[in-house]
Amino acid sequence: MAAREHIERAPAMYLQVAQRMATDITNGRYKPGDLLPSEAEMVTMYGIGKSTARAAVAELRGMGLVESLQGKGSRVLATGGILPATSVDRSIQLTAKGSWHTAKMTEVEPPAVTRTSLEGPPALLLDQQDEAAFSVDRVIQDPTTGARMAHRVLIPFATAAEVPTLSEQPDAEVIDLYRQLAEAGLSLSFTEHVTARTPYPDERTALGLSDAGPLLITYRVTTDADQGRPLLCEELKAPAATCQLTYSTTPAKPAAKRTARRRTASE
Repeated sequence: MAAREHIERAPAMYLQVAQRMATDITNGRYKPGDLLPSEAEMVTMYGIGKSTARAAVAELRGMGLVESLQGKGSRVLATGGILPATSVDRSIQLTAKGSWHTAKMTEVEPPAVTRTSLEGPPALLLDQQDEAAFSVDRVIQDPTTGARMAHRVLIPFATAAEVPTLSEQPDAEVIDLYRQLAEAGLSLSFTEHVTARTPYPDERTALGLSDAGPLLITYRVTTDADQGRPLLCEELKAPAATCQLTYSTTPAKPAAKRTARRRTASE
């Protein structure tokens, strides 16, 4: 039997069209402010279907090269593109009174509370594969731009057993969940993991997405800082084409190690 030969498959047609048009933008064929050919014109120019033309334009938006204008088409942006219109502030602040503060978003509908089994990235981050948890799902919206995002809080039953008030109202505001954990004597720390992928069909429907551009996905894990034990996981899904994540970061300085180095230098 002949050995199987490796065959490199060509990129999908919409990617080929998007790359061709991206090159045309870079080379100046389409200048900042110009409108790209319409979908109907692209069908004729490249011999493709309308869905392929639409996907190619979505890819160009994802590259930050064009923006879509309602009823007008797609306009070429200045070199380097622009930042997405919706800035999602992911910072956490501790006020002088000891309460937590996070950026507010408008809830599109009341939160849905269900019981679930932990799986996927949240289960790995919480180190509780297949364990039971409360799942609190919200669809939120930026009040200025109208961008829709999906937010989920996962509260393991083990955490709720340790802090019983969590099970009484799992759909409380996130900052109230933090407060309950702190009042139970836990010292909290937070780690955020950010990734991206293509949205599933149900996610496109829930977030009102017109194309399959990537989703930004963050997993924020609340941890018992004293024991390094994960307590909660928050999942946020936001369309990358219209949303950017912003963070307020403070450099962490390992004081103990610095002291050791100073002692070594002085000896």
